[in-house]
Amino acid sequence: MMICLIPKIFFNRMDEGLDLFVDCLGFQVMYQDDSLAVVAKDGAKAYVVESAEYAAKDRPEIAIETDNIEEIFKEISAKRPDVLHPNLPHVTKRPWGALELSLLDKTGVCVVFRQWP
Repeated sequence: MMICLIPKIFFNRMDEGLDLFVDCLGFQVMYQDDSLAVVAKDGAKAYVVESAEYAAKDRPEIAIETDNIEEIFKEISAKRPDVLHPNLPHVTKRPWGALELSLLDKTGVCVVFRQWP
């Protein structure tokens, strides 16, 4: 049985990844060494990896499904409005029926929060 898909996200420096996931999104660090941090919140988890080589090759878009997108918007807009994506900075109903909100960090990593009806 498959339980969870966990993305590996590359950053030039570890502090860039921890800024997005820990400082902005409130994830907790479950493990950290010189080049890897495992971060988690609720049922979401990610591997933050320091690698300038791979960070230069890949700036991903990550989707996180939620059941309370309005609460996430309130928290982020109050705490870190600087990461709200300029193209989708508010909760918006998309043509496919989902409510979405997007973040864009200073390194180009995009996080889309999605709530299905």
